[in-house]
Amino acid sequence: MRRSAESHAVSKIDIHGVAARARVSIATVSRTINHVPTVDSRLAQRVWKAVAELGYFPNTQARALVSGKSKLLGLIVSEITNPFFPELIQEFEQVAVERGYEILIGSTNYETSKMELCARRMLERKVDGVAIMTFGFEDLLLDRFAVDNIPVVFIDPAPSRPLNSVLAVDYRAGINEGVQHLAVLGHRKIGFISGPLRLRSAGSRKAAFLNCLKSAGIKADVSWMVEGDHTLDGGRDAMQRILALKHLPTAIMCSNDMTAIGVQHALFDAGFKVPEDFSLIGFDDIHLAEYTIPPLTTVRMSCKDLAQNAVGALLSSLDPANIIKSEALNKISTRLIVRQTTDLPRNALSDLKQNPKSKRPSR
Repeated sequence: MRRSAESHAVSKIDIHGVAARARVSIATVSRTINHVPTVDSRLAQRVWKAVAELGYFPNTQARALVSGKSKLLGLIVSEITNPFFPELIQEFEQVAVERGYEILIGSTNYETSKMELCARRMLERKVDGVAIMTFGFEDLLLDRFAVDNIPVVFIDPAPSRPLNSVLAVDYRAGINEGVQHLAVLGHRKIGFISGPLRLRSAGSRKAAFLNCLKSAGIKADVSWMVEGDHTLDGGRDAMQRILALKHLPTAIMCSNDMTAIGVQHALFDAGFKVPEDFSLIGFDDIHLAEYTIPPLTTVRMSCKDLAQNAVGALLSSLDPANIIKSEALNKISTRLIVRQTTDLPRNALSDLKQNPKSKRPSR
């Protein structure tokens, strides 16, 4: 029995075993698995080889106690049901793990009580930094992070605090490409379905759309500017309200892809075809947008860019040696992805036949 117990004790894999296998000190193993950059690269290779061969799993809680850092990054999103956010979570986790961090996820569903719960969970788990990829976050909750000197990165405008960073999304560039695309096709009657206008992002997207219409010389019809809620049901309901109007637009832009897919459903139910009767453009370019019928033309906002910039901003705050020197690194670009939900306005070809001298809109 004693020999069996001794064999079991010898086979136990810990940092001492890794150090012996790699022929390095315990301190070198510790610095290596904590990603300390000053470790000699040859020694680090030996440590990681020993870790792989022994199947050693570092005790992250013990590391946190020693270092005073949890090696956790918090990520707070609006909702899990919108495919954009699972895609963002996947990219964020990949980037964080590559940098030696784990992630803690919270979803607010746009509810104040859930926002408070998310903030409390982040504070209880002693996260090193938080990426807030949702909107309407209360200043009081942000103050709680500030008290503990926890860096926070936001998407879009945010309160100015020493450890706050902002990812500035260039909504105008992609939306302008969308408006210009519709204008070139011949559309002059363009509606817009926004997200909840209490959210900064929804207001920013609508303002960008209206500015782009003005720049294109197209008059905005307020009856075609409808507030949605960024959901499938919200898109369907908003389109039904537009269809109840006496005069209809020939094209619809939406504040996100989920809204646009809901619009497609409403048009199908009403007996209309996309793009023959209505051209349609979404925003986000979720993976599902490629698989709608027909595939959705949309403005792409890269989840990969958001994740890389968010993690980079947090780590820059945590490590002054890596401070981002240019604000351009925190800018998120957007661009139009043309698929099959946009075409000439309905009756455009028949109008041309009746007025052969008129200039045909270019596709």
